Amino acid sequence: MITHAQNEPAVGTGSPAVNITVFAALIVITLYLTYRASSRNSTSDYFAAGGTFSGAQNGIALSGDFLSAASFLGIAGAIAVHGYDGFLYSIGFLVAWLVNLLLIAERLRNTGRFTMGDVLSFRMRQRPVRAAAAVSTLFITVVYMIAQMAGAGDLVALLLNVRSSSGQALVIAVVGVVMVLYVLIGGMKGTTWVQILKAGMLLLSVALITIFLFGKFGFNFNTLLQQASDNNPLGDRILAPGAQYGESALTKLDFVSLSLALVFGVAGLPHVLMRFYTVPNSREARRSVVWATWLMSTFYLCTLVIGFGASAMVGVEAIRAAPGGENSAAPLLAYEIGGTVLLGVIAAVAFATILAVVAGLTLTASASFAHDFYANVIQRGNADPDSEVRVARITAMVIGGVAILGGILVNGQNIAFLVGLAFAIAASANLSTLLFTLFWKRFNTTGTLWGMYGGLGSCLVLMLFSPVMSGAEDSIIPAVDFSLFPLSNPGIVSIPFSFLCGIVGTFLHRGKADPKDFAEMEVRSLTGIGSRGAGV
Repeated sequence: MITHAQNEPAVGTGSPAVNITVFAALIVITLYLTYRASSRNSTSDYFAAGGTFSGAQNGIALSGDFLSAASFLGIAGAIAVHGYDGFLYSIGFLVAWLVNLLLIAERLRNTGRFTMGDVLSFRMRQRPVRAAAAVSTLFITVVYMIAQMAGAGDLVALLLNVRSSSGQALVIAVVGVVMVLYVLIGGMKGTTWVQILKAGMLLLSVALITIFLFGKFGFNFNTLLQQASDNNPLGDRILAPGAQYGESALTKLDFVSLSLALVFGVAGLPHVLMRFYTVPNSREARRSVVWATWLMSTFYLCTLVIGFGASAMVGVEAIRAAPGGENSAAPLLAYEIGGTVLLGVIAAVAFATILAVVAGLTLTASASFAHDFYANVIQRGNADPDSEVRVARITAMVIGGVAILGGILVNGQNIAFLVGLAFAIAASANLSTLLFTLFWKRFNTTGTLWGMYGGLGSCLVLMLFSPVMSGAEDSIIPAVDFSLFPLSNPGIVSIPFSFLCGIVGTFLHRGKADPKDFAEMEVRSLTGIGSRGAGV
């Protein structure tokens, strides 16, 4: 969690004119693609693309949705500065998909229709559970979006060499407005095609950088690692675990907490879960996860090379001195390898990454509020489909505004770290209730509400009173100190606490869950009978 240095010597970032031209072309092309894909949107099209995508298409889109600025900019920067410990983010993100493949994807696709709230409320009281699902989704999405906004600000500030706080705030605001346009225009179908395009561009770009980088070192990885260690203040420590998380028992515990959040958080991320509704059946949902896992495995192996390559060729001091700090490592490496043109291309790809991810996040949050809260809580299931879409679009604008303000506040933090906090919230608020709903016959409405609100509340409170907010030089509010919880990531406490709350709430409830509802849900989740596009 490193903040970028101010008033440091400028780092070569190529021609702003070239960068702006590439950016403008990218925005025009993707907005046109979004418009063409979604010119006629029904409610089902807007929220779930009508379930028309194949497993391969959705798997590519899943990787595009998941490989965010944290994956490309944050992880590469963390590896460049901290070495092997930075790569632990990649391992956590990747292993997490096994949870989705084995436990969540198929059952979720068969049980729900548009949102996670459809599953959680299937055999529970509709209104309170859907309200809790909407609240959870909004909190997770906003924190995740704030990280992406900060990454967008860092990236554009680097390319235009904008170093003032007000200039970077303006950059984040403009980027945020463009991102919300994707959701207002396109819905899920348009957003999915943007994510497919972006995933292809991103994977091709990192593969080319990796090949070019290996060529610079005679295709000898040992030579690259040696120069990286020589060019890093930590020396050979970056080649082994412990440079960042092995200094004390507390940092080791912090690493365990972060790992729990990364591994279990993916299964609770609403924007990832919502993607399973864009395929016609559970077989395609499984294929989606397999495709996404292979594509992301390739990507994360490339980030390992890119991160050490940035340390070897750019240097830690130059990375920290650039606008964006650690998040600038990959673009600066591109400039060292291929000059202005390659930097412009890589920056455009990174920008497309942020655009696609934030569009998916905004769509998920607005869909949850419109479908779960407005249609089923306020309107009691009697909402007009057109009004549901209209409420979703208004919600998207509000969420975009909140994310812009949050991105300005946390500008300069490592975005991989910020995304780790979003994963902790997702694992704490959603994982226990999803698993209990799908697999525990006795689980009931009280357990659902206790688990969701208990996990969400504990995670947010621990974050508020942790070094993330205050008490350290790299805190969001460094001038004061009200930190009471010593760990930067609360997952080690809040995730087990959410499971405990779900269990206690279930046993304290006087009534018993209807076994017929569970039997119906089990048959539907396993076979797809009764769901849209039944079949395995």
